[in-house]
Amino acid sequence: METSVTIIGIVIAIIVAIPIYFSARSNAANKSKILNIKKKFNPTHPQDFDLTESQSNKTFTIDQKHRKFILMNFNPNQQESTFLDLKSVSSCKLVLTTDGNSDTILKIDFEFQEKETSKKITIPFYDFDDDRIKQISAYQDHIFAKKWLKTIQDSISR
Repeated sequence: METSVTIIGIVIAIIVAIPIYFSARSNAANKSKILNIKKKFNPTHPQDFDLTESQSNKTFTIDQKHRKFILMNFNPNQQESTFLDLKSVSSCKLVLTTDGNSDTILKIDFEFQEKETSKKITIPFYDFDDDRIKQISAYQDHIFAKKWLKTIQDSISR
């Protein structure tokens, strides 16, 4: 009787431990990727990026003091990071592309306008074609983008 209870306990412990191990390993790898990207754009002081937040394979980080911004997209189809010096930008807005027949969001882009040239810089944030969960992720990403839009606009206006 005690042997069977012990075996069942060990099996349950293994079933619980394996997902926790892989989750912790994945989390450590993502933190390492984010730190390496921060070091790429600010090799001497990557810790200056004082606000970092992630959602749906996307990570925003901002250095509010020096007004620098990085958008990291860890989408399996196309991993990229975009750096922007907010001191050279006069404004930022979200540009939504929707399906003509419905309110389905197909794309969300951040559009920045340069101070000196008035040139528009578009940074893609969400693309329906790259989304695995489809509209659920679009809604969450849209809320996340709005939140960060305010943070970016606050940094631009300083």
